[in-house]
Amino acid sequence: MTDSLLPLLLAVPAVVLACQAGGRAVRLLGQPAVIGEILAGILLGPSLLGWLAPSVQHHLLPPSVLPITSALGNLALLAFLFLIGLELDLRSLRTARRAVIAVSLGSLLLPLALGAALASAMYPHLAPPGIGRLPFTLFVAVALSITAFPVLARILADRGLETTRLGTFVMACAATDDALAWCLLTAVVALCTAGTALSALTTLALTAALAAGLTLLRPALLALLKRASRTSDDLVLVLLFAGLCLSAYATDRIGVHPAFGAFLFGAVAPRGLPAVERSAARIRAVVLPLLLPLYFVDTGLHTDLSNLPAGQWGWGAAILAVAAIGKWGGAAGAARLTGSDWCWSAAVGTLMNCRGLTELVVLGIGREIGVITEQLFTLLVVMAVITTAATAPVLKRVTGDDPRMAPPAPQDDPARDAAQEVTG
Repeated sequence: MTDSLLPLLLAVPAVVLACQAGGRAVRLLGQPAVIGEILAGILLGPSLLGWLAPSVQHHLLPPSVLPITSALGNLALLAFLFLIGLELDLRSLRTARRAVIAVSLGSLLLPLALGAALASAMYPHLAPPGIGRLPFTLFVAVALSITAFPVLARILADRGLETTRLGTFVMACAATDDALAWCLLTAVVALCTAGTALSALTTLALTAALAAGLTLLRPALLALLKRASRTSDDLVLVLLFAGLCLSAYATDRIGVHPAFGAFLFGAVAPRGLPAVERSAARIRAVVLPLLLPLYFVDTGLHTDLSNLPAGQWGWGAAILAVAAIGKWGGAAGAARLTGSDWCWSAAVGTLMNCRGLTELVVLGIGREIGVITEQLFTLLVVMAVITTAATAPVLKRVTGDDPRMAPPAPQDDPARDAAQEVTG
């Protein structure tokens, strides 16, 4: 048996079991499992295991195995982004009314503005050498404006809110927010990786052309998948997996992160086809519990709380305050301005503050392209964990003991109208 395989046979089960244990532990505290999985990945890194028992960490995760676990984790990341795109209900974006659009824009624009101001102040202290002020500022601003659509859906489901007026309204807002945020992130990554403004525009144009091409090919893809489904579900699964990989390869060659390609392919993949739904369920059942934890560990290995200078915790507090206030204030304020009462608006703002794994994906992209330092990456990861963990308990306090009982809306409340249209 090869020397490279033996350490992998130890690393993979250790990581998977640790993440499963972390997920189950936090579920007992009323938190989504992803919080425990992220924390387990961080604790396997230099923040705890590498600090307390470096020899044990070296034995579990030797340098020789890290490129393999990183590749497997990133492959799981592509599958996860494909599933996000597949779950994004584009029909709700087309039918969303004024309140949904207002909350989505409010929860995006205010964090962008506050994040840009904070990033400008952080630039002399936390920006990597050679990174311009504009790319750094734009990336941090976008990173502070993310809402985790999948984790939000899980929190709503856990609390029985997914089919309520509040749940359907916030999911429509989060879907719109995610779509806008990914477009902005694509532009920022193009700016960061391109040498000149002209090459950045070229990258954006090629990305838009790819998105348009995939959309035009959607009827052909639907016909192909229908024909494949008459043969076997295995063939449908292979075609979907090949499609997400090839789309990721195409965006990487264009100059944008492969995650965008996987997300785009998921967004244009046909809905409503039973074979596609079954294949997506198979991908979710295998990739998320077995391979995605390897991405958490890759994140944890770059999150070193023990090596963070004491003076930088002040910046961490500022990041947390700006992220929470900007997201909550933008969403809640927009909901209030469109006619909702403060209880409803506060619940919307609280839910839109959830960041979760989607934030880690964005931060991983920033670290990979070199637009943020390891120290800033660590501070932003801490912010993502805290804001996500705070969502469920704060929501319970805002909505009272029975979160299903949303406050009654006025007769002309646009939030109610938009929510009913999304569900209908």
